Amino acid sequence: MRHQGAFRKFSRSPAHRRAMFRNLATSLVERERFETTIQKAKDLRRVVEKLVSLASTDTLANRRQAHGFLMTKDSVHKLFTDIGPRFKGRAGGFTRVIRTRIRACGAAEMGLIEFF
Repeated sequence: MRHQGAFRKFSRSPAHRRAMFRNLATSLVERERFETTIQKAKDLRRVVEKLVSLASTDTLANRRQAHGFLMTKDSVHKLFTDIGPRFKGRAGGFTRVIRTRIRACGAAEMGLIEFF
């Protein structure tokens, strides 16, 4: 039986997985759209949805919490000035994943993750 299969491990240690999602979340906030594998994009949604919900109320404590996860000050500023107010009235579902192609090297299924 597959107990405790809530998320994918990507053959990485917990610290490496956390660092990977920090980098992906920072890239998504800065660029608002990029291509990655479908599995990473689906798991990244969980992380980014929490950050956008946090950014809906602009307080110092929320900014510090987001800064503890995101990698740059510019990404925190953009999250709280552009992205947070844009989705303030929405209860959830801030990102979408669009399947694009199958990567030639390794045949991984690729997709776009973006805010909409």
